Amino acid sequence: MSIKVALITGGSKGIGYGIAESLLKNGYKVAITSRSINNANEAAAKLVEYGDVLAIEADVKNFQSQQGAVNLVIEKWGQLDALIANAGVGNFAPIDEMDVELWNDIIDTNLTGVFYSIKASVEEIKKTKGSIFTISSLAGTNFFAGGAAYNASKFGLTGFTQSVMLDLRKYGVKVSTIMPGSVASHFNDHHPDAENDAWKIQPEDMGKLIVDLLAMPARTLPSKVEIRPTTPKG
Repeated sequence: MSIKVALITGGSKGIGYGIAESLLKNGYKVAITSRSINNANEAAAKLVEYGDVLAIEADVKNFQSQQGAVNLVIEKWGQLDALIANAGVGNFAPIDEMDVELWNDIIDTNLTGVFYSIKASVEEIKKTKGSIFTISSLAGTNFFAGGAAYNASKFGLTGFTQSVMLDLRKYGVKVSTIMPGSVASHFNDHHPDAENDAWKIQPEDMGKLIVDLLAMPARTLPSKVEIRPTTPKG
């Protein structure tokens, strides 16, 4: 069986970690990135029991950093079959209290950072007729007070991904955006709690979703998927 290789940005914890674990269990070789090499190495040390994993220090806000991550993947495995552009941040403030630094950090990470990740990897993905996934959010269409920057970043990300999907499907590349609701992750400095977060989507659920989408017939392109908890918070 030919190898399959995936690169996951922000793969050291939360959704990215759950996707990495699921892909490894399904035979993929997986590279995970983090701005902290210590965090990436710690995650890789746990994930290695499931398969071949590579830890990379990289920041999605820097294009050269993303290009370097892709280069390391190609040097190690010679190909790239799937990019999961997962890295993101969530900080909230009403517009009259929001500073410029907060706005720039969210837009640069959640939107421009995804552009950098895709731009750095697109030629390798075209070679394998692979898949690109962006992790957007239901907040990209369901807006809330205090979420101007975050809502804008995810609204933009969803639109960006849909346009990229139209650009690349002529090459046999599948591009999908996943729009989750509440996930039991470290998002916004949250510390997951097994009891209090049991009602939420779990990171391993996101991993299963990616595996299932990758298994879709070549003729079928799931371009946008909404996923939410079955039961709302009580």
